[in-house]
Amino acid sequence: MKNNILIAAGIFALTGMMTSCNDYLDKEPLTSISPEKYFTSETDLLNYCDGRYTDILPSHGNWSYGIYGNDDQTDMMTKRWVDNKYQDGKLLTDLNNDDYKNLWSRVNAINYFFDNVMPRYNAGQISGNRSNIDHYIGEMHFLRAYEYFKALKKFGDLPIVTTSLPDQLGALTSASKRFPRNEVARFILEDCQTAYDMMKGVNMQNTRINAETAMLLKSRVALYEGTFEKNFAGTAFVPGTSEWPGKNKDYNSGFAFKAGSAEAEWKYFLDEAIKASDIVASQAIGSLAVNTGVVPQEEGKTVAEYEDENPWLAMFGTTNTGKFNEVLLWRVYSNTLGINHNVVVQAQKGNQSCGTTRGCVDGFIMANGLPIYARGSDYQGDNTIHNVRAGRDPRLGVLLKEPGQKNVLISGNGSHANPVEGIPALADSGEETGYSTGYALRKGNNPDQTQCGNGQGYTACPLFRSVEALLNYIEAYYELNGSLGGNCDKYWKAIRGRHTGLEKNYMITVNATDMNKEAQGDWGAYTAGTLVDVVRFNIRRERRCELMAEGYRWDDLVRWRSLDQMCTQGFKVEGCHIWNDNDEMIKYFAQFGSGDDADPVKLKAKLVSAVSPESESKYVLPHRAGGSQLVPDGLKWHMAHYLSPLPIKQMLLTSPDGATVSGSPLYQNPYWPSEPGKSATK
Repeated sequence: MKNNILIAAGIFALTGMMTSCNDYLDKEPLTSISPEKYFTSETDLLNYCDGRYTDILPSHGNWSYGIYGNDDQTDMMTKRWVDNKYQDGKLLTDLNNDDYKNLWSRVNAINYFFDNVMPRYNAGQISGNRSNIDHYIGEMHFLRAYEYFKALKKFGDLPIVTTSLPDQLGALTSASKRFPRNEVARFILEDCQTAYDMMKGVNMQNTRINAETAMLLKSRVALYEGTFEKNFAGTAFVPGTSEWPGKNKDYNSGFAFKAGSAEAEWKYFLDEAIKASDIVASQAIGSLAVNTGVVPQEEGKTVAEYEDENPWLAMFGTTNTGKFNEVLLWRVYSNTLGINHNVVVQAQKGNQSCGTTRGCVDGFIMANGLPIYARGSDYQGDNTIHNVRAGRDPRLGVLLKEPGQKNVLISGNGSHANPVEGIPALADSGEETGYSTGYALRKGNNPDQTQCGNGQGYTACPLFRSVEALLNYIEAYYELNGSLGGNCDKYWKAIRGRHTGLEKNYMITVNATDMNKEAQGDWGAYTAGTLVDVVRFNIRRERRCELMAEGYRWDDLVRWRSLDQMCTQGFKVEGCHIWNDNDEMIKYFAQFGSGDDADPVKLKAKLVSAVSPESESKYVLPHRAGGSQLVPDGLKWHMAHYLSPLPIKQMLLTSPDGATVSGSPLYQNPYWPSEPGKSATK
């Protein structure tokens, strides 16, 4: 009976695996597929791979701002609600955890592929083009690596499972043993390398996983693990320490770092990150899309002509990302096939109420290379959004929307368009229409109104961009060597050089950086509660600006260990400068209003009751809107929250008596209790 419960819990169940678009798989469960009936041709492998894409890789959600809203609940972007991890006692251990359960369902689906395909592959019994067959096998190694990486970031130590498991308690319990996170990361790197080797030389469209994407993922994983182990050295989060919870399990009694020591281990990962990223970066350096600094505003042109005005901006909102060599992998959407999203609608409004923060906006330098506070920066201040954008880094100048700018340049049938950017809807609490901070982005916009049907957009979703490899190389090299040698200078200048008008000499920025000022709005200024050096910070700043609103920020903050300082002092997230001298921002907004909103006095009265009070801050405090008391003292942090707790039910199901967790091969993550409904202890 217990065995059936274990399988039903989904730890390694064959049930629940996604089916592909293949007709046969739609009719029969995967558990009933035999090698004699399936996995015998190139087409079978292709169809099975396709079924894993949408299950594992990121995508634009149907009714959201898509991947561009994935930096929500960080120091870069936020909604008005506050995630439980920032509220004392609100994030609790759970009896069940669907993320953990679904992880193993997806991994098992991939391992089922290998179990059935590899014997036939090695025997030469799969018909079709050998290069394509190799490629599809490589794709599955990539997908397993990607799925494992998601789990590594969330849970740390993990079981390493390379075969689909039988419905037997002993086998499932044994397979539940958690490997130290560094060994999991090494396993992921091996899958990435295998994927690269099998796909290398095969020419596929970049709507399919490819060799370059595999190598970029390898660099991402290696950088993540190398910096995580370096920044958490000596803590319970790194294997081998006295506080590491894994030490209490007999199967870890002989643990030793494969590189010889904790320091040698993180150095190994950083070295791997350098080598992997250089493979991609060396090929990408001449093919980065150009940011002309132009926001197209003239009507009467074609979509293609608008995209030519600023290729970099267009790359995030085009229907065909394949024409941009920088994009290594992208997801196609199709109105004809009914595969749609709502990204353009949200890009024309308040980004689904996911507002950009003051800290993020202030972190962008001026085009002349100086931080906004530095002498000679020529910063005009933040009393209007126009002034905020003036003379800035072209990335901010292009992405940050300003009242009066046109969002639509080609008329169409889209009923949810916002043709001209108006006053940020700070008084609107609706998620679809509100502006939580007053700052909103146009990333993901398309000037064609046809894209603005409610839930009817079909612009492409860029998943992997080669510029990340340049950023990964620079950071990994500096973290490993403490200097900017190798190709760092060439890559850093290439990143800046693709943004027209931006000062390429990054040392101008470095030499003018004041860490105390940067720390006021940028959590990345810290590691382990201490301010980092100016070079390290500016590498992080460049990454923040280049990958803004694409879902990288949370992972970066975790691996940098950039939230410790919030364990003792709350952080109040701010938006635009709404309550400034002489009501300058209100008067500025009123110029773009109609009716009562065109009257500064009436507009101010409207905002006073909806926005955070001036007595607390002259800047919008999105988490205090309308008098909210969720976090009156700001966002707080607990060390335990760097990892998610394991679900208690999995620990109970794998224990001998099924009633206590002590005998389970699983162990709880640092500072998390092994009882449901409990909060972190540290």
